[in-house]
Amino acid sequence: MPHHKAVIAGLGAAAALTGAALMYKAPSSVKLFADDKLSGEDYKFMAYVSEYGKSYGTVAEFMFRKEQFITRHNEIEAFNADTNNTHTVGHNMFSDKTYAEMKKLNGYTQVEQSNVAQFDETDLADSIDWRSKGAVTPVKNQGQCGSCWAFSTTGAVEGADFNKTGTLKSFSEQQLVACSTQNNGCNGGLMDYAFQYIKTNPLELEASYPYTSGAGRRGTCSYSKSKGVGTVSGFQDVSQGSLSQMKAALGKGPVSVAIEADQMAFQAYTSGVITTGCGSQLDHGVLAVGYGTLSGQEFILVKNSWGASWGDQGYVRIAPTQCGILNAASQPSA
Repeated sequence: MPHHKAVIAGLGAAAALTGAALMYKAPSSVKLFADDKLSGEDYKFMAYVSEYGKSYGTVAEFMFRKEQFITRHNEIEAFNADTNNTHTVGHNMFSDKTYAEMKKLNGYTQVEQSNVAQFDETDLADSIDWRSKGAVTPVKNQGQCGSCWAFSTTGAVEGADFNKTGTLKSFSEQQLVACSTQNNGCNGGLMDYAFQYIKTNPLELEASYPYTSGAGRRGTCSYSKSKGVGTVSGFQDVSQGSLSQMKAALGKGPVSVAIEADQMAFQAYTSGVITTGCGSQLDHGVLAVGYGTLSGQEFILVKNSWGASWGDQGYVRIAPTQCGILNAASQPSA
């Protein structure tokens, strides 16, 4: 391997990257940075690599990821400088990814609603947060697999089971990814299809059937029905576009929802309420766990499946008019 490639291949730890970038003299045909003197962008990228433990195997990948980071950094700076925006964005583990790569995480398959219910809207609470009631498991991470639909499903079933039994259990996303054949594993799926599957195939606990598809491989189904404890007796869709119906459903428990998640305004979210820049082309399954008001702005509280380091400790607040959050929601009963 040429000397300059060997050096870059060895960059994994942040200190190694910084030290190599400062001390290494690349051949004239290879430039890690635009000039012999490091720019502010160079230092920002090295700090990012350090914080997130990034490692790149070649000079080409290093330069490509740096370009993606700088593009995202400029978008973030411009967004936060706009005083019309009601939420902030920032860097996260995805800042060196392309938007095409990010779309692989969005595995929601859209179909027409067919089981719309009328939820009781009397005595709606001003706010609800099912986390404080003990009905929500810790934030999970789907990895590089378009299995968002499975995580949305288990979250809703976990909430329904908690309301039935009084005990919070963490159910298996891997069972859904590998065994729910009406869905497409890491290539997408639908929460309603998953609820239908669970009606005859109760979910195993996550501890007995752990998640292994984080690298993007569906895996072979190894479900044991005798271990199934997470049940679905039925499920209902929430009337499309109705905030009052969404609130009424959330009064009963967490709700599976679909949103648009391919825009920077969502992907780089850090705080506040999303009221701009999200779109409404549904492509990502998440879990609504409550609603409320922040600084006079109504929001729906959403649990994502990109790990607890994303967003606001894994959560995001979305205005009812944004991200298509009222357009495809459903709720199971245990």
